[in-house]
Amino acid sequence: MKEKIIAKRYAEAFLDYARHTIGLKKATEELSDLRAVFSQNPDLLEFLDNLNILYKEKCDCLDAALKDFSDETRVFVKLILEFGRIKNIIAVTDYVRINYSRGEAIDALLKTSYPLDLELVQAVKEKMEHKFKRKLSLHIELDGNLLGGVQVTVGNTVVDGSVRRRLEELKEKLTASRVN
Repeated sequence: MKEKIIAKRYAEAFLDYARHTIGLKKATEELSDLRAVFSQNPDLLEFLDNLNILYKEKCDCLDAALKDFSDETRVFVKLILEFGRIKNIIAVTDYVRINYSRGEAIDALLKTSYPLDLELVQAVKEKMEHKFKRKLSLHIELDGNLLGGVQVTVGNTVVDGSVRRRLEELKEKLTASRVN
């Protein structure tokens, strides 16, 4: 779990910076290529993680191994190295691959109990994009169990505006306030 948190922090920080310099598309491509470099050369990762080798020597090795990469990516890898997190580089690249394989758009599921007008779907999508500050690739599913309203799932987050949830909340409140 700790590795995932570290990977997310480093990846998001790098991509936030890279958006304004080399662009998100190039940054995600380079991180994908970076994963291939480390996967195909496990000795490189061991070399970089060796405490008996000077930081300058490691940086020289990185400059040679990553000569085709942008300065931003090389500096990013050196930063990870400097903070002693080089073992997390594969997790960082995996995080980017999983969460940014479609560019900035992430998958979202819109559940509704009945078909919605296109304008309403677009309004919900825009509100959710504003809330999550990301573009969404919206998938729609009909679910009669909701009784009405909508439920949007983005990653691990569920925004539930369904009638079923409201009825359950009302039931809990009435049960809690029942006088014996």
